Amino acid sequence: MYDIINGLAQYVAYFLETVATVIILVGSIRSFVPYIRNCMFSKDCLKEFTATRIRLGHSLSLGLEFLIGADILKSAVSPSWQDLGQLAAIVVIRSAINFLLMWEMKETEIGKHTQYGKGGKDGVIDDLDKT
Repeated sequence: MYDIINGLAQYVAYFLETVATVIILVGSIRSFVPYIRNCMFSKDCLKEFTATRIRLGHSLSLGLEFLIGADILKSAVSPSWQDLGQLAAIVVIRSAINFLLMWEMKETEIGKHTQYGKGGKDGVIDDLDKT
């Protein structure tokens, strides 16, 4: 029974890592294409640069959450003290990266919120009062 649960946990962890990879890849492409399209023929790329960072940040943050879940699953099946220590270090590092990404995105959105008025520009920012 243990071998079945262990094997299942490993497959689910690999699946979560694949999902995280796909999310980050698709988010990167969806951020990169508009950036290139709008900045290739324009000298004012600052607005698109900010929008690209917000789009990419959301994808990276979601991808990191899936990676943390995969790491937890891998360590939950057969934890040793070394595995738990590595998991703790990985979770702390990824959580710190995620926190900083979210903080930077919020600061960027607040800056755009005050610059363009409520709702942002080009649909990039929804109503900030909902958060």
